[in-house]
This record gives sequence, structure tokens and C-alpha cells, in this order.
Amino acid sequence: MNIQDLIRPTIKALKPYSSARDEFQGNDDVMVFLDANENPFQNGVNRYPDPQQRALKSILTEIKGVSENHILLGNGSDEVLDLIFRAFCEPNVDNIITLPPTYGMYSVLAHINAIQIKEVALNEDFQPNTKAILDAQNKNSKLLFICSPNNPTANDIDAGKIETLIKTFKGIVIVDEAYIDFSKQESWVSRLVEFPNLIVTQTLSKAYGMAGIRLGICYASAEIISVLNRIKPPYNVNALTQQRAIEQLTNKEIVKNQIDAVLKERDILISELRAIPFVSKIYPSHANFVLIKVDDATKRYHELIEKGIIIRNRTTQYGCENCLRLTVGTKEENAKLIRALSSISKS
Repeated sequence: MNIQDLIRPTIKALKPYSSARDEFQGNDDVMVFLDANENPFQNGVNRYPDPQQRALKSILTEIKGVSENHILLGNGSDEVLDLIFRAFCEPNVDNIITLPPTYGMYSVLAHINAIQIKEVALNEDFQPNTKAILDAQNKNSKLLFICSPNNPTANDIDAGKIETLIKTFKGIVIVDEAYIDFSKQESWVSRLVEFPNLIVTQTLSKAYGMAGIRLGICYASAEIISVLNRIKPPYNVNALTQQRAIEQLTNKEIVKNQIDAVLKERDILISELRAIPFVSKIYPSHANFVLIKVDDATKRYHELIEKGIIIRNRTTQYGCENCLRLTVGTKEENAKLIRALSSISKS
């Protein structure tokens, strides 16, 4: 596959913006910077951040085992996904394929960028129909989105099916691994060198507990990363985000303990949910949330709000009629949830 054939012509012809910090790279401590029209009075954030986030990427290379030219960072995963659309999808011409029920921003970004959406629903086990997906593609199908573990269903997507799609889909395959740290499945980052058309997205919002700093991560071939770097805003990841991300990524033991705690509480929560009469099904979970089927999702959603608990009502999503999505909280929060569900059941 020739990735250059998939890139929009206007993007290939684009002369990227070069910021002051792109043009000079050196020791910040010994230089006088009079190049970027910044306020010269030091307050910790008066200087522009590193546009390539080199210190942060250096830590990620150690953790993930990939070189820096295979990494792009964004203002949340949504910015990363939007850059992928703008690099590869020609407005009002190209299309993408999504696998509902899945993360809703794929469709939102498609509409924003004037891209047609082809939906090929997951089966009743929330696994992809590879033949139907491949039959749905045409010469203008540029992107295929696979969320694994999937949101809102929480299950891993079968690795064999993903590999088949990467090998046979004629465009770019994006594997969204926002919840991979809670799964036993191996990340597709380890197989980037095998597949030039593979993009893997991850985030610090879930397992690393940093939703507030908005940091999304994209792993792909050096060729794809180079294209995305051409069109990203020059200072898209601010200095405070970079600083906090570096601090958390170096706290490996804390993160591991929190992941272990979430997984333990997830198993306890699932066990307790089996005793709630109006819960008719608990779907397998490989993430930090659980999807359950109830008698009346909208009714139960509002009853929980009255008891001070907010969950997600997913009943409007394809294949999720009367389903509620429950995030795994702390031990105390989960106990409160179960008490509330039990109370509702008795009443």
C-alpha cells in the first residue's frame, strides 16, 4: 500500500507553518529568546511550549518501545482523530466506515469535515462482520475505525478480525485503544512496523487519570506521523499539559495500583449486579466500565439521578436498547450504586 496515494492532494502540496520554536532547537537555559514576541517576564508559562513535546515523547518511547518519529500528541484524542480526517479525507468526496455501536465522535468529526459515513453494525456479540465491512468499502473509503475495547460495549474486538481488516482494507485502519490499559489484549502499537496503514490512538484520560489535561496520543508509521505533523497547530499541547503528563507517566507504580484497584472493583461490581432483579444482562467488560441491560433504561437512569448517581443511558445506541453504562468508581462509590439499585428494586 502506498500511503501517499491516500493523502489529500492539498495536504501533499501544503507548506507547513514553521513556529519560532520549530526553527531553533537548543539549550533553553543558556539562550536569550527574542524570536517569538513573548512576554519576557518569567512566571513559568510566559514562553511557548515545545511544539514537538520532545521530553514527553522521550518517556513514551521508553514505555511503548517506539521511536519519537512514530508518535504524535494532540489536545485530546479528538484532535488527533480530526487531524486524520483532514489529512486523508477529501470533503464531499470520500467516506469512512464505522462499526456501531461505537464512540460517537467518529461520526461527529465526519459530519464536521463533510465526509460520508458508512455504518456496518457489530453482531450480537459486538464483534465485526469482516466480510460486510470489506464489501462496504469502495475506492473512496479512506478510514476504518475500530474501537477496542469498544465504547459503549466494553468488550475487546477479536484480534484476528482486526488483523484481517488491517491486511485487506484498502485505506487507513484506526484502532482506538482508549481503554487498552484495562484489557489483557496486546496493544497494536507493538505491530506498527508490520502495517503501514495502521494508526493506533491512546489517551491519558482513562487509566492514567488525567482527563482534565486533555492529552491524546497517536502511534503510526513515520510517514503518517510526518503528514499529521504538517497540519497540526504549532503549539497544540500546552506547557502545563506536558508537565503534568511527564509527572504522571513517571509514577508507574501509582498508575498500576489504580488500574489493579479498578479491575478488582469491576469484578465486585459485576458480581453485585447479578443480584439486581431488573438487570437482565451484564455484558463482558475489558474496560473500566460495564454495560448492562435493564427493563427500562430511561426510567432507571432518572431513578438513579434522584439518588445522586449519574450514569450513561445508552438505549438510543444501535444494539443497546435499554442498556446503561456504568463507570467503575471507588469502592465507596460502587457500594453506593449497588445500594441505590437495590433500593430501587425493592420499591
